[in-house]
Amino acid sequence: MTTSREIHLAARPQGWPTPADFRTVDVDLAEPGPGEVLVRNTYLSVDPYMRGRMNDVKSYVPPFALDAVMDGGAVGEVVASGSDRLQVGDTVLHQAGWRTHALLSDRAARKVDVSQLPASAYLGALGMPGLTAYVGLTRIAEVREGDTVFISGAAGAVGSVAGQIAKQLGAAKVIGSAGSADKCAWLTELGFDVALNYKDAPIGRQLREHGPVDVYFDNVGGDHLEAAMFAMADHGRIAACGAIADYNADAPSPGPRNMMMIVSKRLTLRGFIVTDHGDAASDFYRQAGGWVADGSLTWRETVVDGIDSAVDAFLGLHRGDNTGKMLVRL
Repeated sequence: MTTSREIHLAARPQGWPTPADFRTVDVDLAEPGPGEVLVRNTYLSVDPYMRGRMNDVKSYVPPFALDAVMDGGAVGEVVASGSDRLQVGDTVLHQAGWRTHALLSDRAARKVDVSQLPASAYLGALGMPGLTAYVGLTRIAEVREGDTVFISGAAGAVGSVAGQIAKQLGAAKVIGSAGSADKCAWLTELGFDVALNYKDAPIGRQLREHGPVDVYFDNVGGDHLEAAMFAMADHGRIAACGAIADYNADAPSPGPRNMMMIVSKRLTLRGFIVTDHGDAASDFYRQAGGWVADGSLTWRETVVDGIDSAVDAFLGLHRGDNTGKMLVRL
């Protein structure tokens, strides 16, 4: 019998989560039965969308249950198998994160190739964040050659990949916003033409100098969305991916004060959820593989060690402590 150390949701956060909203629990797992595998997780993903799942509200994904283990992306090694599909030693991607070990149906885990890439890449640039960036730019905003593209939260897991993909799609100018000089310097290393530190001056004032913007990939919402709408070109396209500026707010923030610009500039603003676009995955993985091979797609990871540090990693993500993908290494 294997003991798994798990993080449970103990209370629904009000505003910013605190460590008291979580509980660490040890759970004994049985040996895998037919069609099951026991996985020792090696990396766990913490992602902004998980904050919404801590609220008891209807959304595109069910809320986390109280007094139960949370879930999320993870990669790990099969350590025991009752499966004909997966063998001991295989590295797999699955959704049973927030724990050290997981007993899974073999249909709930996908074997990944770690001969050329680290397993952690399948939680970031070659995983859900990378696919999100790809879908937002190709299907939602439909980036065209010669476009000027603005990406908020550009030093995060999704934004940093989105900037590089925009270049591959022919964007003439890619602008990114981030919250520190170091992050902005990294964005220029990735090929962003302009990197704006939103802590230096109001983002609207800085963005005004670099428009008009044809495509805005929104990870932040709030003042960034308002600034982008002021800077958009006529017939501009906005892909609304997230609004991390409001995820921990005690009350809804006022909407942008310039919504009339959607009409006057004939803008398209479209929200999207990556899980609605699973059919794009094969195209993404095929193209991303080439971009990785020729060096045009790179990434960075911020790694926190130990299951007992998972909550700290999640809170740090919302403070902007990460550059690139935030991961927990076990």
